Amino acid sequence: MRMAGTRVLDLTISNPTAAGLFTDDSWLQHLSNPASAHYRPEPLGLESARSVIAALYTAKGFPVGVEQVVLCSSTSEAYSWLFTLLCDAGDSILIPTPSYPLLEHLSSFAQVRPRLYNIGYDGAHFIDIDSVRANRDSTTRAIVLVSPNNPTGSFTRREELQALQSFSLPLISDEVFADFRLGSAPPDLETVLESGDSLVFALGGLSKSFAWPQLKLAWIVVGGPARLREEALARLELIADTYLSANTPVQEALPELIAMGSSRQEQLKRRLLTNLSAIEPLTRGSALAARPVQGGWSAVLSLPLTEPVDWATTLLEEERVLVQPGWFYDFADERLIVVSLLTPEAAFVEGIGRIVNRTG
Repeated sequence: MRMAGTRVLDLTISNPTAAGLFTDDSWLQHLSNPASAHYRPEPLGLESARSVIAALYTAKGFPVGVEQVVLCSSTSEAYSWLFTLLCDAGDSILIPTPSYPLLEHLSSFAQVRPRLYNIGYDGAHFIDIDSVRANRDSTTRAIVLVSPNNPTGSFTRREELQALQSFSLPLISDEVFADFRLGSAPPDLETVLESGDSLVFALGGLSKSFAWPQLKLAWIVVGGPARLREEALARLELIADTYLSANTPVQEALPELIAMGSSRQEQLKRRLLTNLSAIEPLTRGSALAARPVQGGWSAVLSLPLTEPVDWATTLLEEERVLVQPGWFYDFADERLIVVSLLTPEAAFVEGIGRIVNRTG
């Protein structure tokens, strides 16, 4: 359709640099710091940069020491390092479903078997602890959390964390969307670092938190009992030293980038909230229903299933609206589609309106 020049309303935009949000490029000047001309191969990342990340968590009420922070190029790389740290070839990890279709690829690249546990829905999304129990086996080495989940937008709850800790497995918590709280009430659990009872790894990065995917810097914060934490960090240092992937210019510029990034974060959050608040009046009285969203960049919509319809294809062909099908995230319910709240407001309103008109 695009090659033919057909106008398509794209409700799948997830690249913040392509969402028409940011015009200020003054941040580029900070990448020309003369200190960036000198390469210092620090396996865990430059101490000056790690201290900036530690300060972020401390300012939120979660004291983190610089020695707990490990820098890498992306959260995808962080996953790979942690799978290498915790698993041997043939071991397994527990990962949530539905979720973004990334973890199964990363685990298979590390020769680790993904075993799925369910995110259930009873009017709100929740971790199905029984499915964690049923799918854990003697080879399972870690449990992966995504909080808030992508695409359900649900945060891990405190009682869920406590239940997961009873399995005595390390927890890897992907918290890249945690700064984008969209619900009326704060999440019950802000970060897995609130727990000191088990070995935990909290993941974050510039890509989502500050809308700089092109700058390629992410972090792992290691928490939990001191002995386990220190052993994990010593082994992670060897893995990180093998790659040395955190680039110097972004590390040197990190204090300025974080300071400037707070305004980008707020600008992006306004877009998310504007689009989220538009859904209810647009869908009121229609067959289209939105599931509740606590945080993140996506919304899950439920369509009628009065006929066997591939909704994503139908909406594209008949309404020129591009959405993501639910099966992309391993939803079993054929009625579900996923839309990005990052979409420019006018296109979002028009696109949701077209979906409502088609579904009745």
